[in-house]
Amino acid sequence: QVQLVESGGGLVQPGGSLRLSCAASGSMFSIYAMGWYRQAPGKQRELVADITSGGSTNYADSVKGRFTISRDNARNTVYLQMNSLKPEDTAVYYCNARRVVAIGTGYWGQGTQVTVSS
Repeated sequence: QVQLVESGGGLVQPGGSLRLSCAASGSMFSIYAMGWYRQAPGKQRELVADITSGGSTNYADSVKGRFTISRDNARNTVYLQMNSLKPEDTAVYYCNARRVVAIGTGYWGQGTQVTVSS
């Protein structure tokens, strides 16, 4: 079992920045990747970014160049630095950890709300 707790969400103006954190606990052995997904009202949950145990990263086209995913292995924590935020980034952001290559599988946090509005 893996437990994931997100933090760092909130309200920010367009063009602003937020840093999300996901702290993992439990059986973290053989975790292949951790990442961030988001779900906006009326839309499907989508991959934002993830990072593998080897350090490879993957980003949605809509956030590439603006968001950066990173990890702190000593703390079992993954971060999402979000810059140049846009209103369309508004969503609930979910942390994910998985033991297989396939995205969208594994363990999920409860989510943290990010709202980008003037």
